[in-house]
Amino acid sequence: MKRRSLGRTGQKSTIVALGGAIFIGKPEQKEADAFIKLALDHGVNHIDVAPTYGDAETQLGKWVREYRKSIFLACKTRNRTRKEAAEELRRSLEHLQTDHFDLYQLHGLDKPDELETALGPDGAIQAIQEAKRQGLVKYIGITSHNPVNIMKALKRFDFDTVLLPVNCVLKAHSQPENNYEPVLAFAKERGMGVIAMKAIAKGPWPNEKRPYKTWYQPFDTQKEIDEALWFALSQDVTTATSSSDIGLATMMINAAERFTPMSKEEQMELALKASSFKPLFPRQ
Repeated sequence: MKRRSLGRTGQKSTIVALGGAIFIGKPEQKEADAFIKLALDHGVNHIDVAPTYGDAETQLGKWVREYRKSIFLACKTRNRTRKEAAEELRRSLEHLQTDHFDLYQLHGLDKPDELETALGPDGAIQAIQEAKRQGLVKYIGITSHNPVNIMKALKRFDFDTVLLPVNCVLKAHSQPENNYEPVLAFAKERGMGVIAMKAIAKGPWPNEKRPYKTWYQPFDTQKEIDEALWFALSQDVTTATSSSDIGLATMMINAAERFTPMSKEEQMELALKASSFKPLFPRQ
């Protein structure tokens, strides 16, 4: 699988990252282990996990311990205050059986008031910076579904990475609340690594029938996943996190191994096809 530079970090990440969100659906350990082994065997070297992803940290711990030297480990916190974030960071280190994170991110920073708290004088960012000084964290990132809030954050703190939704449906329905392009341009200018999420999101579920372990309706054929992932990877991004559904995530790894960049014409054709779908963001 191809690798790309994660901004100025010096890391070269595979173009698909193993998303710890697969544990939200509470898979059997045997099923989860089989997928993790498949991903690692196919060369995936970037793991993205969070304490809010079910039992992801404890179930991934043995894999992190065994493969620690060959993986880039990214974790996150939804806590916004210094004390809470510091406590959670240390719990995550223990659960994941490691002595440091390659990347630690402010997670889901969608709301302006939470941004103020997290970046304030007694905010979570202070805990992460202190952890970096102690050698517990190498790089600092931010994740959010809200590009407007992301831009505010990036102008206030020099993050190393940013993780946000990038997909063809958002391109087809671009508006300030879901337009990822200004963030990508700013990140490129600053030498930041960009991690795409929701690459295969089609839109909100139309009804209660949900055959996949995703909170959004996904593209679900190999051809559709190929196109959706290749579109996302044809933007200025380093990598895309895998789906929270193990079956779909496996198909994403398949697609990534056959990736060739889409031309501008091919991207516009796909966005035109995607214009018939309702975008996932902004959420109603």
